[in-house]
Amino acid sequence: MGHQVIIFDISVVRGFWETQVKKYKETRKKEKERLAQSSLEKIKQEWDFVLECRKKGIPQSAYLKNGFVDTTEKLLDKIEKNSHICKKSTLSDETSKKRSKFIFQLSGEHWTEFPDSLKEQTHLKEWHIYKTQIQTIPAYIALFQELKVLELSNNQITHLPVEIGCLKQLKELNVSFNNLKSIPPELGNCENLEKLDLAGNLELTELPFELSNLKQVTFVDVSANKFPTIPICVLRMSSLHWLDISNNKLKDLPQDIDRLDELQTFLLQKNKLTYLPRALLNMPKLSLLVVSGDDLVEIPTDVCESPTGLKFISLKDNPLETILYNDTDDIIESERDREQFEKEFMKAYITDIQERAGPSVSGRHSPATQL
Repeated sequence: MGHQVIIFDISVVRGFWETQVKKYKETRKKEKERLAQSSLEKIKQEWDFVLECRKKGIPQSAYLKNGFVDTTEKLLDKIEKNSHICKKSTLSDETSKKRSKFIFQLSGEHWTEFPDSLKEQTHLKEWHIYKTQIQTIPAYIALFQELKVLELSNNQITHLPVEIGCLKQLKELNVSFNNLKSIPPELGNCENLEKLDLAGNLELTELPFELSNLKQVTFVDVSANKFPTIPICVLRMSSLHWLDISNNKLKDLPQDIDRLDELQTFLLQKNKLTYLPRALLNMPKLSLLVVSGDDLVEIPTDVCESPTGLKFISLKDNPLETILYNDTDDIIESERDREQFEKEFMKAYITDIQERAGPSVSGRHSPATQL
């Protein structure tokens, strides 16, 4: 018996989820009300509270008022919290101090350029710069030979310096939700790179062929841009496990997409695909494929009989127009905000699908021909 293709209607899934959450909250509320009205439960709570206070050495004057036990101050919670913080602080302070010496963090819209003092801290291993007005990365970044994490999301960066190619130890590069229009070929020299996030720049249309050298990359996110096709360099990233190229300008997939034989998660929703190539059947580790069903009219029959356990998710509804933004107009101020909001929703949605998957996945089952 062939493997069943599973197609998800996102509105149905969300409606089901919200119904379950509502029922759970109502049940919890009723149970709390029942316990609150139970005198036996109140007496038990007060007695347990008194015993714990005695064990902690708390004087009666702290919890007795006019001869009655007063638990509203939550003394035990305060003491336990302080105790936990002290223990945690004692164990982790030294480690945190050592680690913080190698991390640079900067945020806030009042920042328009990097502080001059940064130039002298070439021992740093991580930069975390987000939600600033910074537009350029200084050329002296080449001096940071120990840099492993470069987190630059949600800024106003317009280009990356060619000196980024000097960062031989770099493992993670996140320049999502900036204003990039191109990527320097020199990035291909960062041969230890494992994670590349270029999502939400809106104007990227291609990647340099030199990025084919990035053989250690396992994660690539180029969603919310203007790629007309999957870049050749991406097809040559032989270790790739996760590829998100959703919300671009794709009309078809390359026939040699099966070069990505290590790919496990492939996100293609919000493109203009009309068919899926048979080459997808030659990707033995592909376990999650997400598309939008509005334009998709042809699916290889063999996909329905795939023995690999592939989960095929087709978002029949447009989640942005029909679900996500009905009550969020007041918080969506720009196209970039809109794209980021959608990505957060989809990330939570896919995570939930994967966690609940097991032998089967909740959702509305339909034959592939009904797309």
